Amino acid sequence: MPRVTEEHRAARRRQIVEAARRCFLREGFHRTSMQDVIAEAGLSVGAVYRYFPSKTDLINAIAEQAIGGASRVLEELAAQEPPLPLVEALDRILTYVETQLGDDGALRIAIQVWGEAQRDPALAAFVAEKYVGFRTAFGMLVRHAQASGELPADADPDATAAALFGFVPGWFTQRILTGAPDRATYLAGVRALLHATPRQ
Repeated sequence: MPRVTEEHRAARRRQIVEAARRCFLREGFHRTSMQDVIAEAGLSVGAVYRYFPSKTDLINAIAEQAIGGASRVLEELAAQEPPLPLVEALDRILTYVETQLGDDGALRIAIQVWGEAQRDPALAAFVAEKYVGFRTAFGMLVRHAQASGELPADADPDATAAALFGFVPGWFTQRILTGAPDRATYLAGVRALLHATPRQ
């Protein structure tokens, strides 16, 4: 009997993940069952469960796709010499995020995942781990900005990183729910906030 190649396994896994993505976007997280995903993928029950024993495993795989791309963008920005100004770095990040905002984008599922994470401890732990990793990466950008003089040297880098990271879900949530603002308008607002002069 021929052995199943790694390439075949990867292709089958992608087939299942894409089927799940279509189901979740069409019917929502709660209304989609594993049977729906199996039917959408056109595979046997055993074939799907071999790769993904639960719906949470499928959600994790979909999240990893989007997070993996964002992580690569952040790693490149953190390693860039000389470092970009913060608003330019944020523009690079939002440019990637924009690729995930379409009707079939992973970020439309992200909002559903946030809600489900409130009741599913395993999913909550997964989401928390990924978001803490993002905050850590933003911390590196903040420290670069402090070293260059763009941010005050005495600012708390972790607190500043958490606030800076908050600009990302703040933007894509508004875009998904209201269709606005566009990236340029949002970044103009961020630039105004970052360069605001505090009252004496």
